[in-house]
Amino acid sequence: MKICRALAVCAFCTLSAFAQNTTGDTAWLNAAELPQVDFKGLTPSQKTQALKALRKESCTCGCEMRLAQCRVEDPACSDSKALAAVAVAAAKEGKTLAEIHTALEKSPLARARASENRTLGDPVEIPVAGAPERGPKNARITLVEFSDFECPYCSRATPAIAELLKAYPQDTRLIYKQFPLDMHPHARMAAAAALAAGDQGKFWEMHDKLFANYNRLSRERIVELAKELSLDMSRFQKDLDSGKYETRIERDLNDGVQAGVQGTPTLFVNGKRYNGAITLAALKPVLDGELKASGQLAKAR
Repeated sequence: MKICRALAVCAFCTLSAFAQNTTGDTAWLNAAELPQVDFKGLTPSQKTQALKALRKESCTCGCEMRLAQCRVEDPACSDSKALAAVAVAAAKEGKTLAEIHTALEKSPLARARASENRTLGDPVEIPVAGAPERGPKNARITLVEFSDFECPYCSRATPAIAELLKAYPQDTRLIYKQFPLDMHPHARMAAAAALAAGDQGKFWEMHDKLFANYNRLSRERIVELAKELSLDMSRFQKDLDSGKYETRIERDLNDGVQAGVQGTPTLFVNGKRYNGAITLAALKPVLDGELKASGQLAKAR
C-alpha cells in the first residue's frame, strides 16, 4: 500500500544516531527538559522517574535510539513524542520503572509497530465520537480511515472504499478521521472545509469533491466546491476562517499518532491496522474473515 509519509523519521534518526556515535554527544542523558515533553504536574520524584524511563526505553520509529535521545536529536519524531507522553502519565500515577516499561509496551503505538508486518495488526482503541461516518451503526465491521484531502494515494483509495461499502452495505460502517500532513499546504484548510460542510449536512459530498480535486486545492477552488454544493456561503466562509475546527483536527491527528499512523491513507478494520493494498480485491477476504469470526463469536455466546 502506497502512502504519503507523515515524517521521514527513520532516515533522520539513523543519521542522528551516526552523529551521536561518532561525536560522543550524550547531552540527552543529563537533560532535565526534553523537546515537546510536558512534565507539568509531576512531583520532583515523579519527574526523575519519568526521565529515567525515557533515558532507558527505546523509540519504536526504527532509529535505535532511547526515547530521550530521540526527543533531543529528532524532535519531529512522532513516535518518541507519543511514547514520552505515555511514560510521563505512568510516572504521574506513581508507577515503577518496570510498570512504565509495561505501559509503553502495551501502548497502542508500540502494539501497532509490533504488528506492522501482518495484514491485520493487534486491535487498538481509536476514539471516534463525533467523527463523520456512513453506514449502519450496528454494522459488524467498522472501518476507521485516517486520511488527507491533498494526498494522491488517499484520492486513489476513495473509489475502492466506496466499492467496499457497496459490497457490504449492511455489514460495514466507515468513520473518517482527519490526518492532514504538513507536506501538503492546503490539507488542513481542506479538512476544515469538509467539517464546515458537515455542519451543513454535506460532509461526504464535500469529501468526494475535495478528493476529486486533490491536486488543485486552493481557497478559491474550495469556495467554488462549496458553491457547487449549494451551501450557505456566508456561514461556510465564516466557519472556514474561524479556526473552530482546529481542536477537532488536532485531536484526530493525535489519535492517529497514538494508534501508530505514520502516513495516509491508513485504514483500521475493527480497530486492527490494515497493512495492504486498499482495493476491493485485497480487502474482501479480510472483511470476509472478520464477518466469519464475528459469526463464530456470536454462536459461541
